[in-house]
Amino acid sequence: MLPPRDPSLAPAAAAAAATAAAAPPALSRQTPVAEVAERPYDLILIGAVLALLAIGTVEIYAATAVRAATRLGDGAFFLERQCVFLVLGGFAMWVAATLDYRVLRRRTYPLLAVSIVLLALALTMPPLNGARRWLLLGPISFQPVELAKLALVTYLAASLSRKAEKVKTFTIGFVPHLVVCAVMMGLLLLQPDLGSSLILGATTLVMLFVAGARVSYIVLAVLAAAPLAYQLIVGTPWRLRRFMAYFNPEAFGDREAYQMVQAHVSLGSGGLTGVGLGNSRQSLGYMPEGHNDFILAPIGEELGFLGVAVVLALFGVLVWRGVRAALGARDTFGGYVALGITMMFALQALLNVGVVMGVVPNKGITLPLVSYGGTSLVVTMFLVGLLLNIGRRAPMLPRHRVLANQVRPLRKRSRVQVVVA
Repeated sequence: MLPPRDPSLAPAAAAAAATAAAAPPALSRQTPVAEVAERPYDLILIGAVLALLAIGTVEIYAATAVRAATRLGDGAFFLERQCVFLVLGGFAMWVAATLDYRVLRRRTYPLLAVSIVLLALALTMPPLNGARRWLLLGPISFQPVELAKLALVTYLAASLSRKAEKVKTFTIGFVPHLVVCAVMMGLLLLQPDLGSSLILGATTLVMLFVAGARVSYIVLAVLAAAPLAYQLIVGTPWRLRRFMAYFNPEAFGDREAYQMVQAHVSLGSGGLTGVGLGNSRQSLGYMPEGHNDFILAPIGEELGFLGVAVVLALFGVLVWRGVRAALGARDTFGGYVALGITMMFALQALLNVGVVMGVVPNKGITLPLVSYGGTSLVVTMFLVGLLLNIGRRAPMLPRHRVLANQVRPLRKRSRVQVVVA
């Protein structure tokens, strides 16, 4: 026989049942998920990129018009080629901004293998300016290091997002990533390309640090690489002369430090507002590579300190929006990809500016989106497209949260009755 039901408990039980029915179900592996609407493209990032491209294109023409007219018979030779690269880069940026970037996760290891093979094939090519950094395919040249940057960032993002807490372990979360990076750096040092190898190494360490790797492991890796870096500088005569020219540029002003000295003259001649577009004196044959690694020097001469400040501010906006895209990514893979691309841009820009201003020795690093280039510009714009893609994707939410955000029922006002006994 059942005990008699207490009538005072009926309202409490009914309220508890109603609360349980209204509460959202606990999120589990079987909980259905839905993708909320995508955010619009980051117009601030697009504006910063377009401004850098515009400044670079104008300064490339200003820095090469006289040289191209006297040597090639066409003052707009480099400008026309740069415009072709801009069209190709714009198409690459559109493709990267519209595709599902998670495809790169499934193609990580084939992309990594192809990039390593291409880096090795570059060593078999005839040298250009004393280096084997290009794959020559008839009239077309391709720099495999640009593909290697994308492959390394994709591999690190896929691996770090998969291993999660195992990143803190030395053998599983730290060593394999350093081994892959060391293979690429070794091939780049054989080309030789010390600047790009430093960019890849620094980007790897930054991503490992953000992923949660122990600081002691990172410090150990830097200390282990220090003797190798010392041997690369001291054991190579031309690197040693370039290193000595950094401390005494006047003594090597006609050889290793020629570009550095001319860059200092160019920057000093610009003053606050510059001498005006097309009025650069250093571009009259004194700085033959002013459109490549030292593009910031003619910018400083023609646009002055304000022009250089604008370029640096635009790179600051680029880094800011890249970090924002990484923090707002829908998944950890996208977040790591955006972070790696952003850090690569930041490190490359800092190294290039440091070389032009004489803060660090010359490394042969271009200024992203500003310097003249084919492969570097197209791949850089593809990476920018990935940033736009990742920043646009909205996170995946449980379906009950999506429905709750779309339909919010009105709450009825409850009346409180006061009973006076």
